[in-house]
Amino acid sequence: MSLRRKILLMSLLMLAALTGCAFAFVQTSKEAGGDTLGKGLTMLGAGLAIGLAGLGAGLGMGTASAAAMGALAERPELFGKTLVYIVFIEAIAIYALVVSFMIMMVK
Repeated sequence: MSLRRKILLMSLLMLAALTGCAFAFVQTSKEAGGDTLGKGLTMLGAGLAIGLAGLGAGLGMGTASAAAMGALAERPELFGKTLVYIVFIEAIAIYALVVSFMIMMVK
């Protein structure tokens, strides 16, 4: 299975899960009579923030790491530069974690 098909399949599964979660939040909100819909959607947004950023960082890390290992096999003096690129990819995932915590703090 190609990478494009895997990403499409994961996207469809994520869309189906989001639809199911939205219906569950609406039902819970109607039963509780409170603002659980807002809280539920806030948590869903925080989960999406870290999940999608983690997916992107994982794909980017795989691609960049493979290219870095190939470059290091030919020219070992490029270690510092390749390490910096990989650290930048990790920083994106850490920023998403911080953003998801900020989203969860919203009342």
